[in-house]
Amino acid sequence: MHIDDLIEATNHYINSDNQDRPQLSIPKEWAQGRTAYGGLTGALVYSAIREKVSNDRVLRSFSCNFVGPVTTETPFDIEVDILRQGKNVTQVTGKAIQDGNVCVMVQAAFGVSRESKINLRNTDRHAMRAPTKADFLPQIPKITPKFLRHIDLARQGGGLPFTGSKESEIDGWMRFTDPPKALTDAHLIALIDGWPPATLQMLKWPAPASTMSWNIEFVYPHFGFSPEEWFAYQVRTRQATDGYAQTEANIWDSKGQLIAISRQTIAVFD
Repeated sequence: MHIDDLIEATNHYINSDNQDRPQLSIPKEWAQGRTAYGGLTGALVYSAIREKVSNDRVLRSFSCNFVGPVTTETPFDIEVDILRQGKNVTQVTGKAIQDGNVCVMVQAAFGVSRESKINLRNTDRHAMRAPTKADFLPQIPKITPKFLRHIDLARQGGGLPFTGSKESEIDGWMRFTDPPKALTDAHLIALIDGWPPATLQMLKWPAPASTMSWNIEFVYPHFGFSPEEWFAYQVRTRQATDGYAQTEANIWDSKGQLIAISRQTIAVFD
């Protein structure tokens, strides 16, 4: 199932009356181990949130906690609560609930654009060459996460998971394999989480890992991107100890404009 269909179903769900509300579920082709792909579940909860916020408010911050697994092929619900809508900023939470348990918790902050005397542009740059095709992991049954059939990753630095690398960073590019009709901030959220945790390449054998918390700050939140566009990605591990890792990634558009900063806390069970 295409991501556009899942987002459209979510938007229809959140705008329907309780009596006429369709069931939400995620197909197995979007699985990531024993759960649905986290980038997708976060994006769907966000998409439901976006439906409740006026269009003049732009996404500034997205915070997501993966509380428990979301089982594929199993119905789940989404609840949205507007915490506050002020003159300039709206704060909203959304929850994905399955079998009575909260599985994903999202808080999003939206803000209107304003005139300001402060205008300091980000100057972070990367030196990666633009890719021509995907170059990451082939689809290997029971090894490669199923959701990766929907995302093209082109690695240009760092190692593959479980190869005993001494590095703890990844450089590369990403895009949707089958481009959406239009690239929204929900699509971009789903895309950014496509890379594996940067620390997994340091292990010599497979071990489970799970993102606990995830925050994206949108630096240049003006979505005029092409659906076929490649986005540059560089992630660095800031700290890894006691079975947890903290990583920070920069995301650029194809023109070299920094558009987002992504931070994650990851649990590794090695």
